[in-house]
Amino acid sequence: MRYARPYLVETLTAVGLIAAPLVLPHLGFVPNTINRILVWGLFGIGFDILFGFTGLLSFGQAAFFGTGGFVAAYLMTTAGFPHVVTALFIGMIAAGVVGWLVGLIALRRTGIYFAMITVAIAEVFFFVEFSPLASVTGGENGLPGVPTPSFDLGFTVVKFNTDYSIYAFLAFWYFLGMVVALRIVRSPVGAILAAIRDNPLRAAAVGHNVHAYKLTAFVIAAAYAGFAGGLLGVMQGFMPPDAFTFDTSGQLVMQAAIGGTGTLFGPLVGAALWLYLSDFLQKALDLGAAWKLVLGVVFVVLVIFLRRGIIGGIADLRALARGAGKAAADTAADGAGFHEEVGADEAMPAHHRASDRTTGPILEATGLTKRYGGLLANNDINFTVNHGELRGVIGPNGAGKSTFFKMLTCEVPPTAGRIVFEGQDITGMSVTDACQLGLTKSYQVNQLFTHLTVRENMTVAVLADRRGKFRLDMFRDPARIEGLNEQVDRTLHLVRLTRRADTKVSDLAYGEKRRLEIGLALGTSPSLLLLDEPLAGMSPQERIDTVKLLKSIARGRTMIVIDHDMEALFELAERITVLQEGQVLVEGTPEEIKANPAVQEAYLGGVLE
Repeated sequence: MRYARPYLVETLTAVGLIAAPLVLPHLGFVPNTINRILVWGLFGIGFDILFGFTGLLSFGQAAFFGTGGFVAAYLMTTAGFPHVVTALFIGMIAAGVVGWLVGLIALRRTGIYFAMITVAIAEVFFFVEFSPLASVTGGENGLPGVPTPSFDLGFTVVKFNTDYSIYAFLAFWYFLGMVVALRIVRSPVGAILAAIRDNPLRAAAVGHNVHAYKLTAFVIAAAYAGFAGGLLGVMQGFMPPDAFTFDTSGQLVMQAAIGGTGTLFGPLVGAALWLYLSDFLQKALDLGAAWKLVLGVVFVVLVIFLRRGIIGGIADLRALARGAGKAAADTAADGAGFHEEVGADEAMPAHHRASDRTTGPILEATGLTKRYGGLLANNDINFTVNHGELRGVIGPNGAGKSTFFKMLTCEVPPTAGRIVFEGQDITGMSVTDACQLGLTKSYQVNQLFTHLTVRENMTVAVLADRRGKFRLDMFRDPARIEGLNEQVDRTLHLVRLTRRADTKVSDLAYGEKRRLEIGLALGTSPSLLLLDEPLAGMSPQERIDTVKLLKSIARGRTMIVIDHDMEALFELAERITVLQEGQVLVEGTPEEIKANPAVQEAYLGGVLE
């Protein structure tokens, strides 16, 4: 990703933190509330990385908040550990380790089931804190006597024992936490997390280890929660037992939603509004327990009218202010550019891997069979494709073409049979590992990262080729990855989306999305590219242009294409395989297939000439 002013956000954050204690008291904020806002804001940064950037909604963050807080508080009180900051980091590490263990369990499921597992685990932690470990955690009394931080500089001792001095201590750690978070979300890891949030299926299909990256985000969120929990104890001089309660997790989720997820600053804004209203409703209006009812109504109203939160709403207004004319102009310009002839020197070369060969079979499927209960989707298919070949696959609806493709790319395992790619048995291998070997596909129904820009989509695909399926380069600038931007730009040019590079995918026309779908598969530099109905839904002119594009892509690469456009497929393919009722009916050259009576009867109704 490219950032014109990479340190602007950090600078504005520092200015805001310096100005806050001078400005907020004039708006009715008391010093203790300002300090609590920072703790909740830091807590929320980790949650936003997990939910806003990765799409994993956890209702169990209180487990890590309490773990980090109580470990640090125990060290500083019962254990008599003298170093406050070191204790905070030990608590953070403990929360991160617990997060890793919990993540191994919770991430076995997705969606609502993942969320429910986090709730259950948080309740287990709450029970353990109040019962079996009550002698260590203090049970319902918590841990009092948490010391305030102090630093001996030799010539003087700096103590943080007042509201304003503790604010400086908390502000420093919030700023550092924000800097670290910004580096993470701007790194290659951050780009992949955003892709997983949008479309985990496609993120895996282009070669990323989705589970490992999800677990990374989970551990990061747990570590932030643990450090914030320790800061809570230091700020209050007391580690409260309600750190483990579900109410704590619920408040975190609501604060992030109010402020805006996927922004990093949203939880801080949400915490400021939440805590201010909480104090105002309880103390100024003396509503007693009814304050939660009023605050709940405020939350519902904000979510209804600001679906992306306060910061998201501001961002939407800013986008509208920029005007909508640019997208239309870019579409027209890029559409004109797409009709240009693709030159021979523009084809994207395949990435040469150690296992690559240049002659003989590149893919061999033997006895490939797939059953779904009593349904036989594919039956005993033998299929061989040679290096440099452009193979077409046709068949009537229900012939088993899509299932066949899914088995070849390891999206689904075969019930029986064997698949060999570049001399290596890949039967039962994951789609991610198959892509890393150089075997990938485009989808019949577009599988894109719709909330990202065209360039960001392509970057995600190229990162898998350049970095492998998993790497923890969380503080690396993507621009420093050798050849990344060049490969992204070249692929965008090849699929004629250069002028649309900074456009969100959701704003693209259908034909542009189809080209990007092909581009994502192409961005991984595959040795064998499978295209599932690449011409589907296109206008006649778009089909002509796309056929030219596919011919260019085919140079120096092996391709298998499924499509219902027989004229285009006969023009493209050197050999055609015909499937019928899950079996190979016949194989041959386009001329042989056109003349074959069995094909005409089974697929073309006897009318192909």
